[in-house]
Amino acid sequence: MDPHLLRTYVVVARLASFSAAARELGYTQSAVSQHIAALEQDLGAPLLTRRPVAPTRAGERLLEHAGPLLLRIDAARAQVAALVGAVDEALTLVAAPTALTPRTLRALPPTGVTLRVLPRADVPGAVATGAAPLGLVDGLAAPSDPLRLTDVAPLGVRGVDEEPVRVLLPAGHPLAHRTGLRLGDLADARWLDAPGAGLPLDQLRAAHGGGGFRPALRYEGTDVRTLTALVATGHGLVLLPESAAAPGTAAAPGTVAAPGTVAVPLTEPRVVHRTELLYAGAPHGPAEVFAARLDVTRS
Repeated sequence: MDPHLLRTYVVVARLASFSAAARELGYTQSAVSQHIAALEQDLGAPLLTRRPVAPTRAGERLLEHAGPLLLRIDAARAQVAALVGAVDEALTLVAAPTALTPRTLRALPPTGVTLRVLPRADVPGAVATGAAPLGLVDGLAAPSDPLRLTDVAPLGVRGVDEEPVRVLLPAGHPLAHRTGLRLGDLADARWLDAPGAGLPLDQLRAAHGGGGFRPALRYEGTDVRTLTALVATGHGLVLLPESAAAPGTAAAPGTVAAPGTVAVPLTEPRVVHRTELLYAGAPHGPAEVFAARLDVTRS
């Protein structure tokens, strides 16, 4: 399957327009039509209806494969280019917001760093495609267990940090006085769905082993301060690592974290907030120095 044709198909399907896809790709509309026709001929199935422009059943199935396929191609190109390219003199790091724990921040070099905060789901792809040599990703896990990451490309993984988790509640919440909370008791509470900034609700459901955890509001940003402000104003609960829920403390239960919120330890199930370092090849230069500093701060 020609990846150039596949890229054209993905753009046409996303924009639902041959002319808009042509403008984005820098092709003529005739060339875009020819790409789609060639791909349909290769696969022996119509992939798009024309009026309106929308994927057929076969086209929808192809879209499920197209993203991972194209990402693998980009990752392969980036890793080959990295082998023959010059060593960077500065460090570029991509990270999920709550992966920037005190330990990982202490390991950053004093100068020459570009830090890009991304939704956690985007971090593996950014490392795989060479946008950054290193990434920090996080999530819920049993103590010492690795995270379950999406397989976007062959990536090296190293555990760098684990810390307790806390439920962040409004200060006036009926459970704010508790010394600990069980996740099962909160399955029917109002939750914030914040996959880019908080710990995702699907991870809470997996840890609980059941359903529940219905979102009252979805936040699609990466700013943890905005997330805690949403909690303070009663829009829902969120689960955060201790360092984000009660920053600057190894706090006692019920410590006030952000203004108007209370951070209560999660006592059951026994899970931790785990942070892992991702890399596409053996770190070298400033990336190698940062990885070594992470090991030192962990010891």
